[in-house]
Amino acid sequence: MKIKGRSISKGVATGKALISKQKISFLGAVNPTTGVIVDKSLDVYGREITNRILIFPGGKGSTVGSYIIYQLKKHGKSPCAMISRRADTIVAVGAIIAEIPVVDSLEIDPIEGELIQEGQEVLVNGTEGYIEIGSR
Repeated sequence: MKIKGRSISKGVATGKALISKQKISFLGAVNPTTGVIVDKSLDVYGREITNRILIFPGGKGSTVGSYIIYQLKKHGKSPCAMISRRADTIVAVGAIIAEIPVVDSLEIDPIEGELIQEGQEVLVNGTEGYIEIGSR
């Protein structure tokens, strides 16, 4: 299934979905050298985002979060792509400087509609602004 959205950061990546129903502040919530979610208040606490398609409502918090996303990439611990309801400036800038594909504003909400299941293969085309969901 192909779903149109808006291109935020160019590139194409495929990986297994990791879904959070909560906004993520990359500063303090994600360890930039391990890729593990360390914020205990998050529904994905203890999970690793490395090489996953991170699906979440959006970012929050400090502008340093953009640098944390870049640090994740530099340490080889970043998600291979991200999908959000609405990418805020922090996530957009971090993804662009880290060259991580990002798509937002999908025609169908990827979180509430349970369109994508945890661990399901997803292709993110940040260049053309769409995602493709693999079979369940």
